[in-house]
Amino acid sequence: MADKRDFYEVLGVDKNATPEQIKKAYRKKAMEFHPDRNPGNKEAEEKFKEVGEAYEVLSDADKKARYDQFGFAGVDPNYGAGQGGNPFGGGFGGGFGDFGDIFSDLFGGAFGGGGRSSAQQNAPRRGENVMSRLELTFEEAAFGCEKEVSTPRIENCPNCSGSGSADGVIETCSNCRGSGRVTVMQNMMGMRMQTQTTCPQCSGRGKIIKTPCNTCKGKGKVRKTNKVKVKIPAGIDEGQSVRVRGEGSVGANGGPNGDLLVEILIKRHPIFEREYMDVLCEVPITFTQAALGAEIQVPTLDGKVPFTIPEGTQTGKEFVLRDKGIPEVNNPRRRGDHRFTVVVETPTRLTKEQKDLLRQLDATLEKNETPKIKKFFDNLKDFFD
Repeated sequence: MADKRDFYEVLGVDKNATPEQIKKAYRKKAMEFHPDRNPGNKEAEEKFKEVGEAYEVLSDADKKARYDQFGFAGVDPNYGAGQGGNPFGGGFGGGFGDFGDIFSDLFGGAFGGGGRSSAQQNAPRRGENVMSRLELTFEEAAFGCEKEVSTPRIENCPNCSGSGSADGVIETCSNCRGSGRVTVMQNMMGMRMQTQTTCPQCSGRGKIIKTPCNTCKGKGKVRKTNKVKVKIPAGIDEGQSVRVRGEGSVGANGGPNGDLLVEILIKRHPIFEREYMDVLCEVPITFTQAALGAEIQVPTLDGKVPFTIPEGTQTGKEFVLRDKGIPEVNNPRRRGDHRFTVVVETPTRLTKEQKDLLRQLDATLEKNETPKIKKFFDNLKDFFD
């Protein structure tokens, strides 16, 4: 763990960054190092994972607070394994740490309160949610798909079945007799006072593991990569998430697993853009098609659709194809529209004969045939008069 970079450094933000700034920085980095854009580049793949881990912590207010105060040890249960142990766990018996006991020992114990009892410590607790990011094509987001997502999560150690003990022997702590709390005498302002504090021998769990499991170092939990198939609903938009129940980290003491939250990113499309449920695009047409009208083929999500451009169409004119846009999430029968704007393309390489023909055409045009030009020069005349 010594080579891990600071999460703020990884995303290129400072500690005072807002959630929006953190999210923006993550998206920029994730796009930069995405495996699809760096095929075969192991260094980019590692940086992509590093960026994802940093965002997983800094985007969660609780995790961010723990990281700001305690560093990696506040958010990674395996941090410090073999290097003096978890600072929150008090050795092998301490599990993943109990912040309530820390603050109770410093402030609450002197007044006889605070701290999590052994019963609370060993009560069933739900596992943490885990987060993943998934980049889709424009079409996959529009019509839905099924994807396999790989994400790290906390699981019960397979070697000790989550007990933390190599031989399965877990004893009641003799120091606190299973309560997780001990009574001590302290001098407070010249007076000897009796206070309650976390048992130093079992770190408040009320149990002792004499032969810790070598795989998990007595914690009972390990970090593993979980692969799960995720159904992406039609119409999902960038920034939205899909929740997969029970695919998060394992719960403590028989508690339920957390959930997997998959945040959606969408690749840029070469033709289409999205505005809510509508699809937008530009369609180039020739001067002749704009002037005389023509039937053209308009690209849509459903394929090419024939459309008649009326004569005298101006560049920038928008047309609408109803119900050819993005399906509504959870209601795929309802769809947005396909809105396309025509752009009249001016020819750039004309022959002498073509130029002469255009000059002849221009000489025959009346002012009422070019209303915008007429209006412009009328306004110009009024401005200078």
